[in-house]
Amino acid sequence: MSDYKRHVAYKLKIGDVLQGKRIFDADKFSFIELGNKKINRINIIANIIERYSSAEKSYISLTIDDASGQIRIKIFGDDVNKFSNISQGDTILVIGLIRVYNDELYITPEIMKKKDPKYLLVRKLEFDKIRPKEVDKNIILALSDKIIGKIKDSEPNGIGSDKLMEEFKEVEPSLINQEIKKALEEGIIYEPRPGIVRYLG
Repeated sequence: MSDYKRHVAYKLKIGDVLQGKRIFDADKFSFIELGNKKINRINIIANIIERYSSAEKSYISLTIDDASGQIRIKIFGDDVNKFSNISQGDTILVIGLIRVYNDELYITPEIMKKKDPKYLLVRKLEFDKIRPKEVDKNIILALSDKIIGKIKDSEPNGIGSDKLMEEFKEVEPSLINQEIKKALEEGIIYEPRPGIVRYLG
């Protein structure tokens, strides 16, 4: 029996996929990091807004949009015939693997099914149900100070973002990532290597 284990296909908005942190093993793309999740397989419902097929019919590119962002689906070789019935204007459910080429994040599909456009609303309602509640600004400021303090205390070696999440287990991982990203953008901290942050001041 094969030891192959298929990864979970996470239900995501395209915008979330595009914002995920890209993690590489050497030069090879491995997964995106969203909160405490390592994601390389996704489940998306979106509209096809553009379709391109090569003259020799060995390649199809589909640009999809779900109102949160746009991403391309790339289809090669034998799979071209498998998905030849998918057209521009269709609403589809796609389950596939995330890939990166020339700095572009795209999807290699495993499954693509046409759906009634109402499924876009159904999926949106699913996301609205699980969306974190609005967090008080004072709580966020206090959290930010605690995170910066913890990073400062970790000098001179820095600290891993996963370690920060362990330190603040009671906090939603997306909030911690949001504050780390903000501190990076403001130049308070920097990332000497992927996943490790150090204090700059």
